[in-house]
This record gives sequence, structure tokens and C-alpha cells, in this order.
Amino acid sequence: MVTVPIFIYRLENKLNKSEIVDKVAGDHELTKVKAKEIVEQVFGFVGTDLKKEGRFSFPDLGTFTVAQRAARTGRNPATGETLKIKASKNVRFKAAPALKELVAKVKVK
Repeated sequence: MVTVPIFIYRLENKLNKSEIVDKVAGDHELTKVKAKEIVEQVFGFVGTDLKKEGRFSFPDLGTFTVAQRAARTGRNPATGETLKIKASKNVRFKAAPALKELVAKVKVK
């Protein structure tokens, strides 16, 4: 039997945190409280590793990295006024080949 990773569970619809908790609890015969602790801990690993290492990799899903954006000039679209936008850090995601392959099979509505 092939086990479908949780991130593949519902590609065509949004999957919220409580649905992930329900799925983990049901698949592993856990209470929802225990499943919620596990899900929150896994998601916590992402933030912790990004803060410490600047990257977090999850096999078959992808890699999250911290990227630096330089300060730049922008425009207010309503007024056309020039604005200075501060330098910032953001999170980037690169999908793993397994996820790319899976998504390639999804029919877009």
C-alpha cells in the first residue's frame, strides 16, 4: 500500500491546520490533542531551522530558505508618489522533484 504524504492529501482544495490534525489523528490512532502537538512541533521545526540555519529541507516536499531583499524604490499606485522600500528578509520555497511531478498530474480548473 502506498502512503500518501499529508501535503498531497488535497491538492485541489485548501487544507487547513485542523484538517491536518484530524488526518494525522485518524491515520495514527492518536487523540486530536496529541496530533495537534505533533503537527505544531513539525511546523515549529521549519521556523526554528530557518532562524538558526537559514534553510529547512523536507524530503519529497521541498526546501525553504531565507532570502535577503535589497532596499529599493517603489511607487504608490494610487498617487504615483515615489517610495523608499526598506531591505527585508523573506522566505522562499523550492519544490522537490517529487512534488513537481505530482503537481504536473493535477488538472487545473
